[in-house]
Amino acid sequence: MAIQSEAQLEEELLGRLAGLGWSRVALPDVAALHANLKAQLEAHNGLTFSEDEFKRILNHLEKGSVFEKAKTLRDRMVLHRDDGTVTHIEFFNKVEWCKNRYQVTHQVTVEGSYKTRYDVTLLVNGLPLIQIELKRRGLGLKEAFNQINRYQRHSYWAGSSLFQYVQIFVISNGENTKYYANNRDQDFKQTFYWAKENNETIQQLEKFTDAFLEKCFVSKMIAKYIVLHESNKIPMILRPYQYYAVEAIVDRVQKGRKNGYIWHTTGSGKTLTSFKASQIIVENPKVAKVVFVVDRADLDYQTTKEFNAFSEGSVDGTDNTNKLVKQLADPKMKLVVTTIQKLNTAITRERHDAAMAKIKDERVVFVFDECHRSQFGETHKNIVNAFPKAQMFGFTGTPILAENAIGKKTTTDLFGDCLHKYVITDAIRDENVLRFSVEYWGKLRKKDGSLLTDDEVGGIDVKEFFEHDDRIEGVVDWVIEHHNSKTHNRQFSAIMCCSSVDALTKTYETFAKRKAEGMHDLKVATIFTFQANEDDQDADGLIGEPDVTGGPVNAATQHSRDKLSGCVSDYNAMFGTNHSVKDGKAFYGYYKALAKRMKWRDSKAFVPEEGIDILLVVNMFLTGFDAKTCNTLYVDKNLKYHGLIQAFSRTNRILGQKKSQGNIVCFRNLKTKVDEAIALFSNKDAKDQILIEPYQVYVDSFNAAVKALLEVAETPGAVDRLESEEDTLAFVQAFRELMRVRNVLTTFAEFSDDDLAMDEGRFEKYKSKYLDIYDKVKSDREAEQKASIIDEVDFELELIRRDNINVAYILALLASIGEEEDDEAGRAQANAKKKAALDLLGSEARLRSKRELIEEFIASYLTIRRTGDETRDAFNAYWDEKREQAFKDICSEEGLDSDGFSRLMQSYQFTQKEPLADDVLPVLKEPVGILQRKSVITRVIDRLKGFIETFDENMGDL
Repeated sequence: MAIQSEAQLEEELLGRLAGLGWSRVALPDVAALHANLKAQLEAHNGLTFSEDEFKRILNHLEKGSVFEKAKTLRDRMVLHRDDGTVTHIEFFNKVEWCKNRYQVTHQVTVEGSYKTRYDVTLLVNGLPLIQIELKRRGLGLKEAFNQINRYQRHSYWAGSSLFQYVQIFVISNGENTKYYANNRDQDFKQTFYWAKENNETIQQLEKFTDAFLEKCFVSKMIAKYIVLHESNKIPMILRPYQYYAVEAIVDRVQKGRKNGYIWHTTGSGKTLTSFKASQIIVENPKVAKVVFVVDRADLDYQTTKEFNAFSEGSVDGTDNTNKLVKQLADPKMKLVVTTIQKLNTAITRERHDAAMAKIKDERVVFVFDECHRSQFGETHKNIVNAFPKAQMFGFTGTPILAENAIGKKTTTDLFGDCLHKYVITDAIRDENVLRFSVEYWGKLRKKDGSLLTDDEVGGIDVKEFFEHDDRIEGVVDWVIEHHNSKTHNRQFSAIMCCSSVDALTKTYETFAKRKAEGMHDLKVATIFTFQANEDDQDADGLIGEPDVTGGPVNAATQHSRDKLSGCVSDYNAMFGTNHSVKDGKAFYGYYKALAKRMKWRDSKAFVPEEGIDILLVVNMFLTGFDAKTCNTLYVDKNLKYHGLIQAFSRTNRILGQKKSQGNIVCFRNLKTKVDEAIALFSNKDAKDQILIEPYQVYVDSFNAAVKALLEVAETPGAVDRLESEEDTLAFVQAFRELMRVRNVLTTFAEFSDDDLAMDEGRFEKYKSKYLDIYDKVKSDREAEQKASIIDEVDFELELIRRDNINVAYILALLASIGEEEDDEAGRAQANAKKKAALDLLGSEARLRSKRELIEEFIASYLTIRRTGDETRDAFNAYWDEKREQAFKDICSEEGLDSDGFSRLMQSYQFTQKEPLADDVLPVLKEPVGILQRKSVITRVIDRLKGFIETFDENMGDL
């Protein structure tokens, strides 16, 4: 049976869309797109535009970034007409979203940096708002994703930038179909399947089209369920389970006064869901006020900015309760964002009674973020008493159920029905969170060597054993030995949780001692509250709310505070800061600084030397805290039920290919507790879906992948003899699978190359061939050669990137050549080092842009023996000369002012943000016509980035 071609798939889709009410229209080029836009806007607005009036509309539409255009789409334009009158132009009816005009076209040709043709475009009122890219059945979706990224670089900005109005991208190969918002910075991991309300995914293109691309439904998604994220200046679109949760809450508010809660697993984006729910409920005229309630530790800068952007002044990040009371009493303030602590103060202090009486009998809707932490105590009772007509909705990833209930109260007792459920197995299946790799080390054993059972452990006093100096030193030594492999050479960070303040301080001091002994250079920081009894509260499995003021300062807590003060002094010395814990305000400042530094690793602007490698805690940071680049949790305390799942979930946020799982290393025998927690919060058979397979399974997978690779290319040299593009594609896919499995294997403590059917040397030779193909594909793209079937393959270079291999490493290897004896053995050793350097240049993705230059240096400067210092000096002089010449060449060939171009590069290196068109234009010596402007700007930016990649990045300490 023949494989359905992309053209056949496209024609089937066009027919299906036409059946759903999308009018087919032929728009072969930008001129036709403009003419159609004019006609559609005229019809939608009931007006007729002159050519000059339409030019003003096009000029208005062309302005701004993708984020700003998303706002333009939702606003009205003030149009000054030729006759002197003023009218307002609507581009999209976001209130009655079905009352828009719908068309479908295909193969629109747009010429930007290159000539491109887009597959299927859905137009609303003449604007392209949904773009569908197709691949033939059998090809991966990531190829379509990469193609859209290339279009964004090369042509979406051309032709009045109308394709920058795309709100939703859809990618499909017929069998699998995903959607995502228009955000260039996101990874393929941020693409989603649509699903039914029961979380059953809808993957086939035909079924997806019927469910998602029905014209009224997709208009509703654009109108209501795209969030314009102010902090990052990007549009975001809700995933299906977020959509169903918001719809369920909104429906309950519209139809009555019942409460409810949403069970969405940790890491699935509950804050975004609750934000959108609050945003929509506010629009209900029957609701007097919406109060969004978070824990003080979670009210970070980003949350504040998002809510204040939506409703100015809705968030007050201070401890001033008076302002909250005024907000609650003010009928004009429809949305209020507050902390649970401040809300409790406002409703329990008598002095606020008069002001609070104004709203007591109003219809107030409360939305609680992370309600498993905030609503199981006196606070909930206080809120119910203060607002007898309130309607309450809670969000939780780990609800309190009958099995783990505190004081016999469950989440259902407090909030009523579960309105929507999306558990951890759903999220792992959809690749919205990662699975866990759990290893158990340092279990308690009897004298005969057998493990103590949980019952036996419970019957003895093990605190002395667990906090013994020798044991803690053993744990720390294990972490020091394995931390780099767990975190891929510190590309990721880790949290380590200890059983008590005493155990933590012993652990911290042991890390410091080992550092002084020269055993590691890890950056270790810590935070804990002052309470002497901050230890395992494992009776109910609940990790309590973190007290971000540190707790009371008195004689009983002085010792803990002094210990922490010393740790903060170490932190200040390490990072050049000036924090203290002298009072609650200072403690909170230190807490926020730690959170910011842990999250900074997520940013492109992150400087590795300024990051925390391991954060030691007792309870803090184990709930609610999210840092995508945290991939490891070292556990040296008892955890169970929701506390265990919450703590483990600090590690399983999705981030690229290299982060393949969340690593959990348990220094306690928690296996039974892990199994119980998984069964409780998913189902009893879910363990295999949540935990990754044992080490041997991945060894077997690697060896099977080796066999598959050898069937394509028996030797590295055979790769050069592959005759067809299909064979080359097969090699790329086979080696990529090998990389993926090896990436997981290297995080196991027992990993050994001896277990694998391909040793590292042979793997490196194949890797070099793989990178040769990547370079050729990249070169062909830039030369605008014909499309290739491997043109859009994602080579996943991050899986083979080694940060410790840089130019400084190569130079040290070359410099050591001069130290060899001048005899036959010494010359052989020198040649071996030179060959090793050349091999590294071929096999390291980060060095290939520098390969030709370094090879030239080796060929021209190392023909005679030199000392190490002579080699280094010669290389630095050579590199400076080449860098200066390349800089001059770019300025000469592109007609750039050298000082301006230099400033442009410095700005890019500092901010890691691409220059804007307005930044590049002043650097051009000669003015450029409108038609050529964007292609010239794109080329200059590409050359700027290429220059920095070649001469400045991944150099190391020369």
